[in-house]
Amino acid sequence: MLTEPLLYSFRRCPYAIRARMALAVSETACTIREVSLRDKPADLIAASPKATVPVLVLAGGNVLDESLDIMRWALRRNDPERWLDGDDAGLITANDGPFKHHLDRYKYPDRFGSNPAAHRAAGLDILAALEARLIGSACLCGQTRSLTDAAILPFVRQFAAVDFAWFEAQTLPALRRWLKSELASPLFVQVMSPVR
Repeated sequence: MLTEPLLYSFRRCPYAIRARMALAVSETACTIREVSLRDKPADLIAASPKATVPVLVLAGGNVLDESLDIMRWALRRNDPERWLDGDDAGLITANDGPFKHHLDRYKYPDRFGSNPAAHRAAGLDILAALEARLIGSACLCGQTRSLTDAAILPFVRQFAAVDFAWFEAQTLPALRRWLKSELASPLFVQVMSPVR
C-alpha cells in the first residue's frame, strides 16, 4: 500500500510537465517515477492500461491518468496561488485539440506524412490568439500564473523548440516574453530537474 501518491512521468512529456507543475505548486508530496516510454514498466500498465504518462496512483489505490485531472485534483486539495481561478477550459481545449494536432505534424512530419510548413502556419495562427491575450496581461488569465498557463506552456515550449530561430523571428513579442518568463521561473526549473 502506498503511503503517498506515485506519479509515473517522463521528463520532457508536455502532459507530464503540466501535471508536475500542479503537484509542485499545490505542495503535494508524491514519489515521481521516471519511465522509459520505449520500455514501460508492468506496474504502470497495470495501473493504467493505456500506458501513457502521466499516471498518478493515489495512496488509496485510485488512479488518475489524465494530466488535467491530476492538475485539478492537486489544486482542489491546496491552491496557494489560486490557479483554479484561471481555469479557461476553452483555451485549454484549443491547445489540447487543434494546437497539439498541428504541433505533432510540424514536429514529426515523417511520422505523420505531413507538410510541416502548413502545420507550422496553422499553429502560428493559434499562437496569435495567445499573443493577443498577453499584450495587456502578464499571463493568459490575468497578471499571475494560473492552471491555464501551466497547461499550455509545455506545448508552446515544444513548438518554439522545433525551429527556435524561426520562432524568435515571428511577431509574437508578448508570447515570447511570457514563454521566457515561465521557462525561467523557479517552479519550471524545479519540475524539469532530473528525478533523483
